[in-house]
Amino acid sequence: MAPSKTGKSAKKEKIFHPDSRKAGQLNRVQIRKNKLADAAAKRNKKQLAQVDVYGFFYHAVPPEGCMSLEQLHSVIKDVWLPRHDVELTRERTLRRKGRPKSARESFLEDAKHQEEEEYRTGIEVPDLTHAPTVELFRNWDQKEVAYLNLFRFVRISSTDPTVIVVSRRGTHPSMREPVMDGPL
Repeated sequence: MAPSKTGKSAKKEKIFHPDSRKAGQLNRVQIRKNKLADAAAKRNKKQLAQVDVYGFFYHAVPPEGCMSLEQLHSVIKDVWLPRHDVELTRERTLRRKGRPKSARESFLEDAKHQEEEEYRTGIEVPDLTHAPTVELFRNWDQKEVAYLNLFRFVRISSTDPTVIVVSRRGTHPSMREPVMDGPL
């Protein structure tokens, strides 16, 4: 290699034998980096989906006070579940007779069916019937996923609309239930 004008020669890149220990080490490092990058991409995709879902409920929060359990069920039944219906009917009308479903139509039908089944078996939503949760929820910037851990979440279902089960208590100090001292 000819020396450059500065008088320093460029450093040669080391080439390792494909079956050497060093090549194996470099290969394992690259595999680990790829695994971590894939896991981060999946995590980000899941978090964006969560933000979208909880963003919907953010806009369903009443300006003052909190919701009743019946109001929460009606928001899910009347607004959340049928939100794709317009696009789904449009996709069905655009399809010519005898043609298979488009990928978008199949995706919308699957998503609708999955959400209906989730609501039937029990869907986890922020507890909009709990005043401290509603106050925290109103302060959420709709971007930060870690902020969602502060809320109390409940599981409700269409099979028994009078039952509400606390699925996550929330980490905010206002979510802690008072401890009773002594016997009642």
